[in-house]
Amino acid sequence: MSNPSPQPSTNGARASSRVVVVAGAGGPTGRAVTARLAARGDTVIGVGRHEAEGVTAVDLTDPEAVRALARRVEQEHGRADGVVHLVGGWRGSKTFADTDLADWDALHERLIRTLQNISLAFEPLLRQSEGARFAIVSAKAAQQPTQGSAAYAAAKAATEAWTLALADSLRGTPGAATILVIKALVNDDMRAASPERKFPGFTDVNDLAEAVAGLWDRPAEEINGMRLDLTT
Repeated sequence: MSNPSPQPSTNGARASSRVVVVAGAGGPTGRAVTARLAARGDTVIGVGRHEAEGVTAVDLTDPEAVRALARRVEQEHGRADGVVHLVGGWRGSKTFADTDLADWDALHERLIRTLQNISLAFEPLLRQSEGARFAIVSAKAAQQPTQGSAAYAAAKAATEAWTLALADSLRGTPGAATILVIKALVNDDMRAASPERKFPGFTDVNDLAEAVAGLWDRPAEEINGMRLDLTT
């Protein structure tokens, strides 16, 4: 399990003692978020499908594997002060009639099941924290689905509903569960690969990372159960 060395914090004394699990840490978004949290002094535990530098391989679709992860975090660190769910993926079609329900099955496993497993495994630790934050990344499509995005939009809507239920569980504690809403994400590699594109409305992964880090700077009651729009 990877624990980047804490860096000097610019966000207060509590930042240096936070333990944050980042699910989906292996991609560009995960790397941006883990780097930002580590820079503020957090101990970041990055997990993903494949072992890599700063990432421990955990099958997030396996509930027992995720429960084992939660036990390890508690044994090694004594608590969890945050979980950031960045496991993503998109499948769709040109028209509603062309929708393949195999896309729903795949999205359910990747987007919904991983969220269910990690939230159920870590909820007890989050409730015990002095200021836990749980965050997912959703999409405008959940509220404004197009005909070709039926499976994707439905999956995102399900993740939002699940997160709102977790938020209700955290109500009355110092913790909060928050939905970060984007249109889509963009990173430097995407811009380099398509220099002619403007990516209108896309959220840069570094801006997302800033939004994640900023959740601990806001009162729990202000962000618990809230959808924070990062497209504006």
